[in-house]
Amino acid sequence: MPLKELLPDELLERFRDRAKGYDERNEFFHEDLAELKAQGYLGMFASMDDGGLGFGLEQVAAAQRRLATAAPATALAINMHLVWTGVAHLLACRGDDSLHYVLKEAVAGEVFAFGNSEAGNDSVLFDSNTVATALEDGSYSFTGTKIFTSLSPAWTRLGIFGKDESGDEPCLVHAFITRETPGYTIKDDWNTLGMRASQSNTTVLNGAVAPADRVFRKLPVGPTADPLIFSIFACFETLLAAVYTGLGERALELGVATVHRRKSKKTGKSYAQDPDIRWRIADAALAMDGLYPQLESLARDVDNLVNHGSQWFPRMVGLKVRATETARTVVDLIIRVSGGGTYFAGNELGRLYRDVLAGMFHPSDDESAHSTIANAWLGPIEP
Repeated sequence: MPLKELLPDELLERFRDRAKGYDERNEFFHEDLAELKAQGYLGMFASMDDGGLGFGLEQVAAAQRRLATAAPATALAINMHLVWTGVAHLLACRGDDSLHYVLKEAVAGEVFAFGNSEAGNDSVLFDSNTVATALEDGSYSFTGTKIFTSLSPAWTRLGIFGKDESGDEPCLVHAFITRETPGYTIKDDWNTLGMRASQSNTTVLNGAVAPADRVFRKLPVGPTADPLIFSIFACFETLLAAVYTGLGERALELGVATVHRRKSKKTGKSYAQDPDIRWRIADAALAMDGLYPQLESLARDVDNLVNHGSQWFPRMVGLKVRATETARTVVDLIIRVSGGGTYFAGNELGRLYRDVLAGMFHPSDDESAHSTIANAWLGPIEP
């Protein structure tokens, strides 16, 4: 399905119109989600045989980039669903159908959320503060606190993980719970500077039990070559980059329109004729031009099973950091040429300025990314 058919201009305009209200009211994007479901958006990664759109990562990233030009917070939250469906798709492409049910349920309308992030856990997927306790029937109970749980008002399936230390070697247990599972609480604590419509509330697990058939991986603590970890990083980092690329793209578009519209009192000409402003617009355009091919190329390599070996993780975290930092720089440049009106509440550029700041908090952060890349090129630091 062409992107213009999946996300037609009139649909994006409705999303853009609603984004302002969601932000002002600190409200979840229920209407956007309903329309995306109706378009089959949640089943993009599922095969056509399963009722999905049969997209790969490159096509999904392009769709998320386009969606983010209208509603970045909506796109960011939908990312978390797409990470899980993307993981199921990438695993299947590599001969592992263990999460095929994720794709089938997404087509049926289930909404998946990502409940892995924990405060103070800089090991990310390689360790957990959450306690996973094995039960006699093969199920696991989970007790711990997950932060930044996007889609909190709407998810029906939550992917979580925790650490089981009962054996000789501790292991990390990955599983899904449902909305109906007892033993969890969603806090009403999402009152943030930006990305407000994502409603990424804190989720407290207090003995929430995942049944045995939804416990889908047990991995050792620490880095591992398991395809699950590769698939999560590939989808998470690439789709984050797509959202922030779309955000930067929209900022540049707004800046161009604004400087054509504003006129100088001194010259009577539009600010598009001012040499300093032209320089800033050119700087923003130059920065954005470098993102588009990198995003497309990396996503295409994932789809085509290209073997980058030890360079895969540096490439993925590098894309994420470059996209989020470039978008932040571009929005700043565009604010500088667009006048004081951007400082008022309700201005779209002002909202993009607040939204883009969230990029620095997503894993991998700047420090972690530099460490990953340095290790890939220089080897680990000697003890």
